[in-house]
Amino acid sequence: MNATRLHKVLFVILLALCATPWVGTALALVMGISFSLLLGNQWPRKTAHYSTKLLQVSVVGLGFGLGLGEVLQTGKNSIWYSAIGIAGTLLVGSVLGTLFRTDRNTSALISFGTAICGGSAIAAMAPVLKAKDDETAVALATVFTLNSVALLLFPLIGRWLQLDQTMFGVWSGLAIHDTSSVVGATSAYGPLALTIGTTVKLTRAIWIAPAVMAVSLIKGGKQRARILLFIVGFIGAATIRTVLPMFGQYWGVLAAVAKQCLVMTLFMVGAGLSREVVGAVGIRPLLHAVTLWGVVSTLTLVALKVVGLA
Repeated sequence: MNATRLHKVLFVILLALCATPWVGTALALVMGISFSLLLGNQWPRKTAHYSTKLLQVSVVGLGFGLGLGEVLQTGKNSIWYSAIGIAGTLLVGSVLGTLFRTDRNTSALISFGTAICGGSAIAAMAPVLKAKDDETAVALATVFTLNSVALLLFPLIGRWLQLDQTMFGVWSGLAIHDTSSVVGATSAYGPLALTIGTTVKLTRAIWIAPAVMAVSLIKGGKQRARILLFIVGFIGAATIRTVLPMFGQYWGVLAAVAKQCLVMTLFMVGAGLSREVVGAVGIRPLLHAVTLWGVVSTLTLVALKVVGLA
């Protein structure tokens, strides 16, 4: 058996293990990262494609574990946190971009990714800014690297600060870049944290559309943001559960399957952190992104404490 085939077999075995209840989100991420950095991920595009699709399906499935009232109430409560947080993040990001002399488009993409929804926001905003491929790649690589760090770091900080699940869920939804890492971090913290964190993050992701359209209008372009259908699916699943409560046991099974699919997603997310991705992150974009993330995460947590959410 040649090395390539052996790598494929090992990848499939590890992915299959992640489909079992014996592997959690953090372990799945570590397994994925270890596989990629030690053996090399020979299918980075396929891994990224399928992890995105599986994440979207999983998020829809999580909706079957929630009532529509919970989703709407959490979304309503978090919308102002999101609006203020996004505006503040973009402002601080602009200042830091100048301070670290980061390339203008890369700086803007990192700021948008941190402010709204990581890779999804970057991918949506890049055409509007007419960013070059290498500028987009650096921004994505930087945010992706921090996503992996957040998934492992946030639960540790949450337990160290003795945050309850409500506080941790809101904080994660507002301060972690991508939906996958929000789901991973909050699912490791507790079921209530997962419910709140996912809903807050999806509420935040809705801002991609108006942000893209606003920047497009300012630049005189005609770029339109596509609707994130998995958010619609998430709300639809919660609606079905609420309207048809007599099938609660089946909705519970679907939600449980979705949670395990998220574990598989995080393995593939980890496998996407290749040597090439790490190498693409320059020192200035990294300093910009880490500083911005640190400021946003700290101020968000302080603000939530001040308003008495905990």
